[in-house]
Amino acid sequence: MKRKILLFLIIVLLASCSKFGENGNEKYIEEINQWHKKREAGLKEVKGWLNLSGLYWLEEGENSFGSSPDNDLIFPKGKINDHAGKFILDKGKVSVKIDPDITVLNNGKMISEMELKPDDEDSSALRHASLVWFVIKRGDRFGIRLRDLKHHNLFTFNGIERYPVNINWRIEAKFIPSSGEKKISVPNILGNTEEEKFPGNLSFEIDGVQYSLEVLEGDSDNYFLIFADLTNGDDTYRGGRFLSVPKPDSSRETYIDFNKAYNPPCVFSEFATCPLPPMQNHLQVEITAGEKNYGEGY
Repeated sequence: MKRKILLFLIIVLLASCSKFGENGNEKYIEEINQWHKKREAGLKEVKGWLNLSGLYWLEEGENSFGSSPDNDLIFPKGKINDHAGKFILDKGKVSVKIDPDITVLNNGKMISEMELKPDDEDSSALRHASLVWFVIKRGDRFGIRLRDLKHHNLFTFNGIERYPVNINWRIEAKFIPSSGEKKISVPNILGNTEEEKFPGNLSFEIDGVQYSLEVLEGDSDNYFLIFADLTNGDDTYRGGRFLSVPKPDSSRETYIDFNKAYNPPCVFSEFATCPLPPMQNHLQVEITAGEKNYGEGY
């Protein structure tokens, strides 16, 4: 009888530890689930990726915009006037002139014209009704990125499928700093290549095999990582995934938590401009952790 009770308790314990295929202590699993919940909520925020509604590249000189098809930049029908104004690209500077019969706001104030700073959504974003737009610069190209704060994606988004949490994918790594001010070439989905500062690489082991990944500068506490693996194009996005890695301690030790691997913006919108993994970050192993692909991807 005691043996049966013991066996029953073992079965219950094993079942509770592997709920939904998850592996790890309760605190760790909850940490990853909460991180993922916050990540999904961020996608729906004003500066999230689900509300992107357009990307328009500017030509030198005047570029008219509005919802009419006779504009250079055609904004969504029914969201803005037929003719709303024009952007002027003049030797690397972008300004806007708004038609007098439409209200466009910048930081809550009505504007008629102003200079727009590239990649400065905080100070240079313009708004009309549910539309918000601002200038981006990619290489030597300038474009207008458009958001729709009532985009249908915001209302149809039901979360991102992911692999079950598995603490075994939280892997110790050794940071090997680069010598001097080195840079690596990072391609992007537009076909361009950017030279990015390369702090160093992470050396780690999976199932007895040694691997290495090169990191980019992130924030004050973390490095930024773009990687590819053998799940890409099947379970996960063909263009790889992103990851934030804590900067190492004084012994140059850190960890890579692949349970927090997440999709680049291009998974959610054709109007995103994503960096791609450099060739040296293509892992010849399946990383069955983190987010899976969402929809069709772009």
